[in-house]
Amino acid sequence: MSFLDRVGACKAPDFSVYLPFVVDGEIVGYVKPSLAVKLNNFQDTFKVTRDALGLNHNLQGVEDRTHGVGEVMEVLKQSGIVTGWRDEKYKVARTYSSPTVFEIERAAVPLFGTIGCSVHMNGVTWRNGELCMWVGRRSLSKPTEPGKLDQMVAGGQPIGISVQDNLIKECAEEANIPAKIAALSKPAGAITYCVEQAEGLRRDVLFIYDLVLPEDFEPENTDGEMEDFRLMTMDELSSCVQDTCDFKYNCSIVVIDFLIRHGYIKPNHKDYLKLINSLHYSNLLE
Repeated sequence: MSFLDRVGACKAPDFSVYLPFVVDGEIVGYVKPSLAVKLNNFQDTFKVTRDALGLNHNLQGVEDRTHGVGEVMEVLKQSGIVTGWRDEKYKVARTYSSPTVFEIERAAVPLFGTIGCSVHMNGVTWRNGELCMWVGRRSLSKPTEPGKLDQMVAGGQPIGISVQDNLIKECAEEANIPAKIAALSKPAGAITYCVEQAEGLRRDVLFIYDLVLPEDFEPENTDGEMEDFRLMTMDELSSCVQDTCDFKYNCSIVVIDFLIRHGYIKPNHKDYLKLINSLHYSNLLE
């Protein structure tokens, strides 16, 4: 195994097996033909052709489209097609920074291959002069990758809240970090990728933050999403990511990004440039 294997787990799929989801002449997502067949039963909302999925032309504007799609998502939830309902809306657009064309329930994002955003925070501290990172273990009841290792704090980025405010909220919920400390988190860029997972096509933007915590701080989960936390040295962290599959697939690349940025993976590493290049899927960066 290698670091490159970890980023390879986020390799883009074969798009020829998907139908583009086109709104206002722009591709905003990708769906499997099997889903398109089901959506053809909702012609007041969706328009299905041989070559693409679209929206009914009678739906104009963000509000009408959001309402129309939302009604269909409720039906798909009842039929078990949309699972893991979060009651959170995500923006649908061509790229992260493009204008919103409508909003969709978070649980439906992978099914429609629309862009999903989240925030991940590396919580680090010093012990005996050595930099260490707090790592969380996901709840065994989580719908995706239960029991896998994760960042100390991570969560989806819904509409209606800034990335910074969302991070502070997630810090309180996932690790009981006081807002005054959480506000000291430093933005450290973003990672983007496109990968096919069991729940569908993940086209994700991960906003990355670093936070240096007091040495005596002990994280405590308050929302039931983490089983426990462990403190790992950089050597332990590096070995765990490189030699095992213990981390959730996207959380491992957040660690790799940290190790590169802080000099623990050095420029003389044989895969250095490949790793850096693999952390960014250009179609999501505009």
